[in-house]
Amino acid sequence: MELKDIVLIKKRKGYLVFLCLILIVLMSWSFISSSQEQLSASINIEGIWEGKLIVPGGELKIVFNISSENDILTATMDSPNQGVTGIPVEKVNFSNHKVVLEVKLILGVFEGELNKDSMQIEGEWRQGGSSFPLFLKKVEKKVEIVRPQEPTPPFPYQVEEVFFENHQAKIKLAGTLTLPEGKGPFPAVVLISGSGPQDRDETVFGHRPFLVLADYLTRLGIAVLRFDDRGVGKSQGDFSTATSKDFSSDVLTGIEFLKQREEINNHQIGLIGHSEGGIIAPMVAVQSADVAFIVLMAGTGLTGEEIIYLQQTLISRAEGVSEEKIKRDRQYNEKIFSVIKSEQDNKIKEEKILQIMTDYWEDLSAEEKTKFGDLEVYSKSQVGSFLSPWLRFFLIYDPKPTLNQVKCPVLAINGELDLQVPPKENLSAIEEALKKGQNKNYTIQELPNLNHLFQTAQTGSPSEYGKIEETISPLALKTIGDWILKILGLSN
Repeated sequence: MELKDIVLIKKRKGYLVFLCLILIVLMSWSFISSSQEQLSASINIEGIWEGKLIVPGGELKIVFNISSENDILTATMDSPNQGVTGIPVEKVNFSNHKVVLEVKLILGVFEGELNKDSMQIEGEWRQGGSSFPLFLKKVEKKVEIVRPQEPTPPFPYQVEEVFFENHQAKIKLAGTLTLPEGKGPFPAVVLISGSGPQDRDETVFGHRPFLVLADYLTRLGIAVLRFDDRGVGKSQGDFSTATSKDFSSDVLTGIEFLKQREEINNHQIGLIGHSEGGIIAPMVAVQSADVAFIVLMAGTGLTGEEIIYLQQTLISRAEGVSEEKIKRDRQYNEKIFSVIKSEQDNKIKEEKILQIMTDYWEDLSAEEKTKFGDLEVYSKSQVGSFLSPWLRFFLIYDPKPTLNQVKCPVLAINGELDLQVPPKENLSAIEEALKKGQNKNYTIQELPNLNHLFQTAQTGSPSEYGKIEETISPLALKTIGDWILKILGLSN
């Protein structure tokens, strides 16, 4: 997804996904909110307020849940399209028909005015230096997001919450192990999530793809371990300081955990990595002789910098951005990335990046500056992401030398409509690397009409992700399941 008109990568939403203009988080927070204003005695604004923001890349539904206790207003915010709920609204002010809802966690604020019948609030949403009109309408209940593939209990298999320790990093990781019914020992897979801080279900845009994938494979007789990323859910650690290499050590720890379980066949443990997870899986396979096979779901065969440029071009074109602007934004990113790759001192790096941002802003037209918003606010909100160790590692890392060393069976699949990890460039690079390394057993497959999340899509644009009911295409599930059973000699 796009942030304003400048394409940036988030340390780690979605995924090799773009920073979202409205929400820069992909997980839920607990309810924490407060207010200094007392509820008006004559007007009641408690209830559910829904509205739509029209932003670059599509539209986003915004929901504010306003309530009161002892005449003190409190609220939370949801973004149903992104599957994010319960974001705390730290400040709720209501006076003289004026409403202010401040969401400090995402640096956003809504200011509006309640109409005469108290059923609509007309106002403006501001975030990251930009502002957008937002009209909130009071509704009786939230519109539920339909995700028909999500399994519900009772399950025909065992579900166990587990914990395992990465001794090297001195952190404990939490996850879910699903075990087929029966005696075993069973083959097993470890699921490796995409970029951004992900929970064990890889929850994104209201979907839980790893929940659906784990359910499908466990019903086939394959045990599945999925776990929360560092610092997410019940897992310990600091996500913001880690790189893909660090995450690979967490996966290695998961393999060691599975090897201690008597229900698991130690000679049939594989990895399934999605997006960034498709970078990590080969790293782990090269380090551990215990990896029997790997599945790369939209894994990359190019450097991160090359991936970002491809994403920028394809998604911008899908959203109708001019070729001139695409070229200009490419040049902007090249300057930023050059500093990130070459400069080691963070203070100097920040100064150089801020100067590049300023130069870019000064070259904009008056109309573009208005759309861009306040430069100082925008710069402060974004420069931190450029300083993350993850981004530098991602930009520089070339997966091909690692793929050269992978000797276990490999399935690499991509969606035909994937605009984030384009299939043509990446599948060919993966195949070339495996062939160069003389891997004897690999399958490369492009799946028709599927996007980066392996949903059946129309355009592949990230703006579609939350609108599609399907979580993972049955074709993708069957392709993965059939291949694993064949590799393990378990297919009929």
